Amino acid sequence: MVLHVLEEMRIRALGVIDDAVVELSPGFTAVTGETGAGKTMVVTSLGLLLGGRADAALVRIGAKAAVVEGRITVDARSAVAVRAEEAGAELDDGALLISRTLSAEGRSRAHVGGRSVPVGLLGELADDLVAVHGQTDQQGLMRPARQRRHSTGTRAPPSSGRWRSTRAPTGGCAPSPPNWTS
Repeated sequence: MVLHVLEEMRIRALGVIDDAVVELSPGFTAVTGETGAGKTMVVTSLGLLLGGRADAALVRIGAKAAVVEGRITVDARSAVAVRAEEAGAELDDGALLISRTLSAEGRSRAHVGGRSVPVGLLGELADDLVAVHGQTDQQGLMRPARQRRHSTGTRAPPSSGRWRSTRAPTGGCAPSPPNWTS
């Protein structure tokens, strides 16, 4: 298994953050803090670093540009390293350096491994690098197809009348699992 680790992220002139360095470790990281502490800007920074949509309104008032830089440990044989090298990037001691600059005028630039690259490349790399989950992720469970998939542990078939509801037997027992019919 190939493990990629975002070791460090530096954020400058983004929203309420003037200049901050976030040091991370392998595994799960939770971003917590008081209201107004900058949690949203940390997550927004990560999104920018991974090819997310840029908005000039994110640049700190009075600054010419916001900059987000990240250092990600990667295996030189991984798909991420190979794709980055195809774009002309170089690894730095087993790490991939990624940066995103957003000007106050709205122009955005991306760099990977010392090379200027299209922002779209950051998005390509992101799929294999980081998973970000927010507080509203569970709202996806409001969709019937996702409910069926999670309740049966299988992929839900199209809603074409194949779903048959079940009822709890008398006596207060829980209903049996849903039945799919052909």
